[in-house]
Amino acid sequence: MTQQYSQILVTPKPFVKWAGGKRQLIPILNENLPKTFGTYFEPFLGGGALLFHMLNERNRQKCNISDLNSDLVLSYTTIRDRVNDLISSLKNHEKNYQKDSKFYYYSIRDSNPRSQIEKTSRLLFLNRTCFNGLYRVNSKGKFNVPLGKYTNPNIVNEDNLHSVSNILQSSKVSIQCRDFEAVLRDAKKGDLVYFDPPYQPVSDTANFTSYTNKNFTYDDLSRLANLCMKLNEKGCNVLLSNSNSKEVADMFSKKPWKISKIHANRSINSNSKKRTGHFELLIKNY
Repeated sequence: MTQQYSQILVTPKPFVKWAGGKRQLIPILNENLPKTFGTYFEPFLGGGALLFHMLNERNRQKCNISDLNSDLVLSYTTIRDRVNDLISSLKNHEKNYQKDSKFYYYSIRDSNPRSQIEKTSRLLFLNRTCFNGLYRVNSKGKFNVPLGKYTNPNIVNEDNLHSVSNILQSSKVSIQCRDFEAVLRDAKKGDLVYFDPPYQPVSDTANFTSYTNKNFTYDDLSRLANLCMKLNEKGCNVLLSNSNSKEVADMFSKKPWKISKIHANRSINSNSKKRTGHFELLIKNY
């Protein structure tokens, strides 16, 4: 890392805006963590708000993080290993975007870069400039969100990218691309597994599960509930966030699960009045 950044590292925070991101809920999640635990697992990584909080607060905390979205996982490893190359690429996007934002946005959205740096800078560029910062792909895996209305989007958040790179390099963090059930092989007694899956819809219009081109279905929720029971039998600490829906409440209605209802705002809704007044469920076995 260059000398000029070693003195002024900001507190690392999520480098992507992600539907269901947990930044606003960190104080509540922090209160609900076990007093002590071994390795921290997060199989639906997304923006990683709790991960960055954990790495910042708990020096030397061992973490095992994963997601099924291969572009997202690549972004974490690219920022860790090649942050300066990534920043250069993002600066190039920013320069071209300022010349003709609409033409450039759609040309990048339609592109299919092959290199690690260009794939990651494309994801970050689109995330910063698309409508509402929404990551969504269609059934063919193509990013399909229109251009957002921004006057001056923060395409190159240089200080934060350096901070994220620094903390991922200096911590014991394993990053993998895999299905959430794979955590069962690795988690041991006393470890903490935090699940923040795509939420079950609470209404027909609230359905958002298109982070990958494989939607998160009711069957996936059943798989997740069964996995949580297996982890419980292994002696793991399990913490789960989900929507305040009957399906979720029913699946976790019996022991050992304790359900609490928490207040949450939605960062991604085109109608700002509908971003407030929501409740989520927080479920744990300890």
